[in-house]
This record gives sequence, structure tokens and C-alpha cells, in this order.
Amino acid sequence: MTGAPPRSRATGRVTLADVARAAGVSPITASRALRGARAVAPELVAKVREAADRLGYQPDPAARALATSRSANVVVLVPLLSNALFVDLLEAAQAALFPAGYQTLIGITHYDREEEERLLDSFMAHRPAGLLVTGFDRSEMARRLIERSGVPVVYMMEMTTAPDVYCVGFSQEQGGQAVTQHLLDRGRRRIAFCAAQLDPRTLQRAEGYRRCLRQAGLYDPALELLNPGRSSMVLGDQLFRELRARHPDVDAVFFNNDDLAQGALLAAWRLGVEIPRQVAVAGFNDLTGSDLVVPPLTSVRTPRAAIGREAALMLLALIEGRPVPRPRLDLGYELVVRGSS
Repeated sequence: MTGAPPRSRATGRVTLADVARAAGVSPITASRALRGARAVAPELVAKVREAADRLGYQPDPAARALATSRSANVVVLVPLLSNALFVDLLEAAQAALFPAGYQTLIGITHYDREEEERLLDSFMAHRPAGLLVTGFDRSEMARRLIERSGVPVVYMMEMTTAPDVYCVGFSQEQGGQAVTQHLLDRGRRRIAFCAAQLDPRTLQRAEGYRRCLRQAGLYDPALELLNPGRSSMVLGDQLFRELRARHPDVDAVFFNNDDLAQGALLAAWRLGVEIPRQVAVAGFNDLTGSDLVVPPLTSVRTPRAAIGREAALMLLALIEGRPVPRPRLDLGYELVVRGSS
């Protein structure tokens, strides 16, 4: 039919070659223009994209993977999606990757090393363009899968001094130390640490807590309540009640995550414990609602959206072969002091 766009004889699809012909450029230039490569002049990019829109061209990810030995996919592995922290990180990463022509393949590890191994084994078969992973704690098999793939990788949420490693995060240990020092500065001396999940970042915060109290000569291991269960307000309620029953002289509690601390504030209200007069309470991550509870919760504001964005931008530079001036990017944290302490 007259005016119909040319189509591949084999599939009926509009091909990249069709777009290139319509735009009057080579297929290589058309491909680079649609990927947003900087080497293509803006007027050519506009011309190619206009032709692609007019013809109804849809890129074929499988064909691109065959042509380049890499797909347009970036694998992102996070522990959970029930925690707003990782949702914020994922959304920011995707917002940086999508305009550059990359799709995210999301894998949820559930803090399980074997599950992470299976996810990596499955995703690497698709020859992803890059990999974003959470933290450094993984099995030897998972490490080998990453190394053997040759895929650029950026680690998120933690820092390391190891050479040839790209990471974006902050010092979890220093964050834990900052919370504890704040409670000491408020005159508290019987400071407990309550934690759930017990993942590596939680344990790093615990080390910060211990270091601070040891330096002050006030560390008491009996004041640590470490529960491997999933972090939640319900568990925070339980931990606070247990702590009050075991150690009624505790005058401050550092919770490793805000949902635990929020549950503890509710428990304190039910028990008639005055916060912060009798017990100061602090959390970590400054999750949604922490500024609205009564009293408002002191917490550490972590830059999870910035971590997701900067890690994605760093990965894009690695994929495109551009230099990365700061391979270890420490975005820090902010202690937000509110009425609970």
C-alpha cells in the first residue's frame, strides 16, 4: 500500500536499516543516535528519532545483544522491596538508566547468599550491560560469577578501600557511632542497641555503637538485643518491652532501623514510659513517618536516592568506557535530631 513504511520481509517489523534509510544515515549512526551516544551530532539525532517515530520503529533487544555481545539491560540486586530504603534506591537508579537506553532487571536476594547466586547465574546468561549490587557480603561462588562475567559492576550502600572496586555509599559504622555519641552527649549512660535482620550493614552500625561506648568506658554487651527476624514496627514493640523487662535502668535505645524505633515509641506510650525524659530513642534511615510520630524520631538520614542515582551514573560511565574520577564515592549521612532524644 502506498505510503506504508518499509518492513523486514522476514518479520514484518520496521528495522534499524529502515530507519537509517529514511533518515539518510548509516545503520551505525542510526544505532548510536537512538542510544543517545554523545558522538552523534544533535541534528542527526533529531533526524533519526523523527524517522523512528514516523515509521513506528521498536528496537529489538535480542538483536542488539547479538550485535554488541551485551544487552540493553542492567541487573540491579537488592535485598528487599518491603523496605522503603531499597525502593528509593531502585527508583533513582532507573531514572538515571532509562534515558540512557537501559532497562533494569531487578533481583531480590532476601539477604540469602544462595538466592543471590541463582539470580546472578540466571541474569548473566542474558549478557547484561552492567551490574548494580548491594554491599560486599556474598558467597565465593557469587564473587566468581561477577568476576568471570567481565560485566562492569558498581557496589551500593557501603564503602571499601579495596583497589579496582567501584562503590557508592557511606560508612555504616560511622553512622552508628554518630547516633551513639549523640545519646552520650545528651547525658545518657545506659544505652542499648536493638536490631533486626542482622545483615552486614546492621552489624556495621552495631560496631559503631560498640566502638563509641568502649571509648567512653560504658559498653555493656548485655544491652544488645539482636533479633534475626525481619525489621518491623511489631518487632520494635516487642524489643522495647523485652528491654524494659530485662533492663529497666536503660536510659536510651539505638534501633538499627526506623520501623523498629517507631514501634518502640508506640510501646512506650502504652507502657506509660515518657520519651525522652525516661528513655531517649533513636533510629536509622529516617524513613517515611519518622518526623510525624510522637515524639518525632531522631534518626540518621541516609542518601539512598542519591546512592541509586550516582551508582547508576558511575555504571553508565564504565559501560561507555568513560573515565570515573572518583571510583569510591562517599555520600555521607545526616544525623537528624528530633524530640525523641
